[in-house]
Amino acid sequence: MKRTVVLKLLCGLLLAFTTALPNSDDWDIYSFHINSTVASRYATTTINSRVVNRVDEAKEIEFHVQIPKNAFISNFRMFIDGQAYDGEVKAKEEAQKQYTEAVSRGQSAGIVSSVGRTMEEFKTSVTVGALKKVTFELTYEELLTRRLGKYELQIHARPMQPVKDFKVDVHIREQAGINFVDVKGGLNTNALANAVTKTHAGQEAWVHFYPTEDQQKTCDGCGEQGLNGDLVVVYDVNRENTLGDIETSPDYFVHHFAPAGLPRISKNVVFLIDQSGSMHGRKMEQTRLALIHILGDLAQDDFFGLITFDGEISHWKRELLQATSENVESAKSFARNIEDQGATNINGAVLAGARLLNDHPREGSASLLILLTDGDPTAGVINLEVIQSNVRKAIAGKFPLYCLGFGSDVNFDFLEKMSLQNKGVARRIYEASDADSQLKGFYEEVATPLLTDVTMVYIGGTNVTQTTFSHYYNGSEIVVAGQITGNGSFTPYVEAISVNLPIKFGEISNTIHTSDDSSDSRLQRVWAYLTVKQLLEKELLLSGAEKEELKEQILELSLKHKFVTPLTSMVVTKPPGEDADVLNKPREGKTARKTTRVISSGLGISPRTGYGFISQPLGEAKLFQRSRYGILLVAPVLDWRQHHRLRQGGVRVAATKRPPLTTTTPDPLTHRFLLRAENQSLPLCFDVSGSFHLKLLHHHSANLFVDGELDKVKLGGFTRIVVHLRTDHYIDIDFNGMSVREDHTVTPKTEDHFTTGRATVITRDKEIDITAGDTRLLIYRHEKDGKNFLWPVLRQTPSGDDIFGILVHKAPIYEEISATSKLKIGHQEVDVTRSSVMDYSVPSSPTVDCLLTSPDIALQKSLGEFII
Repeated sequence: MKRTVVLKLLCGLLLAFTTALPNSDDWDIYSFHINSTVASRYATTTINSRVVNRVDEAKEIEFHVQIPKNAFISNFRMFIDGQAYDGEVKAKEEAQKQYTEAVSRGQSAGIVSSVGRTMEEFKTSVTVGALKKVTFELTYEELLTRRLGKYELQIHARPMQPVKDFKVDVHIREQAGINFVDVKGGLNTNALANAVTKTHAGQEAWVHFYPTEDQQKTCDGCGEQGLNGDLVVVYDVNRENTLGDIETSPDYFVHHFAPAGLPRISKNVVFLIDQSGSMHGRKMEQTRLALIHILGDLAQDDFFGLITFDGEISHWKRELLQATSENVESAKSFARNIEDQGATNINGAVLAGARLLNDHPREGSASLLILLTDGDPTAGVINLEVIQSNVRKAIAGKFPLYCLGFGSDVNFDFLEKMSLQNKGVARRIYEASDADSQLKGFYEEVATPLLTDVTMVYIGGTNVTQTTFSHYYNGSEIVVAGQITGNGSFTPYVEAISVNLPIKFGEISNTIHTSDDSSDSRLQRVWAYLTVKQLLEKELLLSGAEKEELKEQILELSLKHKFVTPLTSMVVTKPPGEDADVLNKPREGKTARKTTRVISSGLGISPRTGYGFISQPLGEAKLFQRSRYGILLVAPVLDWRQHHRLRQGGVRVAATKRPPLTTTTPDPLTHRFLLRAENQSLPLCFDVSGSFHLKLLHHHSANLFVDGELDKVKLGGFTRIVVHLRTDHYIDIDFNGMSVREDHTVTPKTEDHFTTGRATVITRDKEIDITAGDTRLLIYRHEKDGKNFLWPVLRQTPSGDDIFGILVHKAPIYEEISATSKLKIGHQEVDVTRSSVMDYSVPSSPTVDCLLTSPDIALQKSLGEFII
């Protein structure tokens, strides 16, 4: 009887909350306009979306767009019933305080930004009254970067439904004159060809994209949810072998320097290629493919070296050799035989590469060092600060170091700092089918040096951005901005080395374009944008008081110009009675996360999983799921013993002699797991409800067993992981530390680096790295909502036929059944739901799209087989 009453109460609550959930079927976007104005390579883009609630009750309406990663959001507004609600940029600490207070009150609040390859997401929602309208207006700004001889303005369109009034308008104005304009991207397909128009004349160009409602449904990648893709406007300006293009106003200047007609400088280049075990599979194949292509593109007067590294350093040759056809073929043969194995000695590899360049100098040439790695140092010197110090001393400012971080697991902060310390840049190479093209594309950017030791001089200028550059490459551009002193005298010039000869650019007769006072604000924003970008890079290299002083400068500029940067947040104001959202801009490799949304009366729904729990005042925990139709009751949550018996058909599994993990009764928590399969469009994901003890890796022939205890305090990961090396010898890890038990003796471990039995353990700031034989396990330490948890991931998988566990289980190959929400796995058709999951197997915890199904379908086994 009591259970019946509770269920009735629960159903009543669920029905009461159903109407408060967003459902795009209940509202229409009747206008969606994107307007982008580009002046002197600085783009200001505004997205305007007008939406109507077409039902006779209040509805939650969502605004969700993507913007380029290099952009700063500078304005956000909502208009409801004639009232404007403006976003406000605040210091991150102030916004975080507001966020924390809202969460403590059980209100909706969150960080609503996430990182993708080239785009970031902005997402917020607001409740709109019956038959009322809302207008969302977002503005962002970016300085376009010239790469491979062109600028690209990327506009992403995904309104989530076909829109009757859909428009994209781009207007470009360049003082130097426009050389060409083109349009590409996924939205520039045959089906949409007549929706795109472009014109250009002299200093101006226009691109318009006006697809009809029918075209939005039938184009490639389109459907009932309308457009979903990119429109990329590509252009370049006219160039001469001069000082470049300089625009001035009474108080500011911006200088674009990219001279044409210069002779190329031969280069000395050394490639450092990671061949450690974590490069196994497609990463290694793509690296070999790209490297062979790059070697074939070397000019005959270039000199080059090739070094591979794992725990050891291997040279193709121990000297720089000219890129003759014979030497290139020899290097290609070496590249084809690169095999993944062993650990990662980054320190030894970079020092060996620097030694090659230092020992074989060539007058009149340009030297550069290119490092490709997918992991952290695990052999040789492993202290990151010591490695950076060693590299700085070895390079001594004589040539740039470019670091390419392959995959999402790499410690990008470490690579970025090391590159910036040595006049280079770091670039992430994303794991995808086009990774080899990404590698080749980066090389093409630095393949043709035209100038070295470039110095930009501005007499009469002050507060100038970076003015010295080690190299200028064909197809790129150097941009400098600054303020002009009040004496009225402004004289710019550039000094550099061209093929071992000094050269000076100082002819200004047709170079400087003086603008009126109306342009002063725009040039000031370009200067502020560039200054903030460069100060953020410099801040990475500092510590202590200097770092804090620089952060104050960045914060002051960001607040003054209302830029959402990594040091500021935008508080998204909403009508009275609704909670503000907090928009953060993460650094590269970092992903901001949104908290669980707590509605009231103990009802909570995770936006990541769509699941939630009810604990009070009903007294009995229940698991429910939010769907497009509202909140659906899934099941009462059983304790782990009941759940285990059900999974095993009533048969208990006997424990082994290995020490068992502590048994406790869990809360009804849903954990979401991710299973990736090669060459599949989306990974599979599945939910595990309850605080189970899972078999992560069981390797019987090697007598190696790794088990994990899922948390029971609503976090989403593991609270404890035990690595069993043999009977009565194991490593026990929780967030507070670790201990080793050997022969009935338990020893707490606080060292950063130690060996126990056949295992080597390295502790870093946010991870624990354990290598045992041919197995390498990383355990990441994550923080979420002020709580801590662990997440394990294999970086080197052992070989053998007797391996079992969640970490080594391969996802089934599936085939998507078009126009349905079903997959075909083998001969079976299964239901799936398009969803998302936070990938805790990488430090940044990015949110990725996935296909949600049941554990038994995803694993192609009973989940009970993985439960201890």
